Amino acid sequence: MTLSLGDHAPDFGLPATDGTFVHRDDVGAGRRAFLVLFICNHCPYVRHVRSELARIGRDYETRDVGIVAIAANDVAQYPEDGPAAMAEEAERAGYTFPYLWDETQDVAKAYGAACTPDPFLFDAHLRLAYRGQIDGSRPRNDQPVTGADLRAALDAVLAGEPPPEPQHPPVGCSIKWKRGNEPEG
Repeated sequence: MTLSLGDHAPDFGLPATDGTFVHRDDVGAGRRAFLVLFICNHCPYVRHVRSELARIGRDYETRDVGIVAIAANDVAQYPEDGPAAMAEEAERAGYTFPYLWDETQDVAKAYGAACTPDPFLFDAHLRLAYRGQIDGSRPRNDQPVTGADLRAALDAVLAGEPPPEPQHPPVGCSIKWKRGNEPEG
């Protein structure tokens, strides 16, 4: 199950690395755009783009874009993706947006998150406008990390336009689901 373009952003309330509890509407409601990034600490794809994700956060938070990152991996398999390490990673990477912990993996399932990084961009009505790659760069393909695809989508949504087509699917490491908690389908 994954969200389709036009679907409404599922609600959530999750703990953040700074000790607060963040709800979807705390960050997304009343904004011109709302970006939900499913990421984790250990994934080489996220590590490859993390500086650009931090730049996107700094560049767009002043443009009425609400941004959150959510980690949902099973920490029994990947303890480096747990809350304590998330706080360290948020500081190291320079994330200015909340980094949230989805321990139950219910939010990742509700969004249909499949990999890290997996961006979901919603418009002012919290309708999904873009779900695709950050850019064409990958950890060993020698293309520069620019955030071009996600930035173009953000700029379009802020202008009240649909994001450019085609929307290339996100690429990264699969979400590490808890045993018996894997999504159906």
